[in-house]
Amino acid sequence: MMYKTIEEVVGRKTCSPSGCLKAKNGDIIMGKEKLLERWAEYIGELFDDERKDHDVMKRNFAGLPILEDEVRSAIRKMKTGKATGPDGVSIELIEALEDWY
Repeated sequence: MMYKTIEEVVGRKTCSPSGCLKAKNGDIIMGKEKLLERWAEYIGELFDDERKDHDVMKRNFAGLPILEDEVRSAIRKMKTGKATGPDGVSIELIEALEDWY
């Protein structure tokens, strides 16, 4: 009872066990409008990006030319009897065209 009376005299606002929302200066926020303002401020601070812009790395997307020997080697390593890809061309068809390329 003594602690309750002291709190009433001092005028401190206490938080519930589940917590409370405080302003930047540490005061407990009461009232729906101030509560919503503080949440908007908090979310704004979370998503505020203060990083400096960095240079985008430039890459050579063309790359090196693909050699005919590399293509032939890749075709030889492919397994037969497998399902075709999105293009619908099977490895057996590619191997059958070996004389043409």
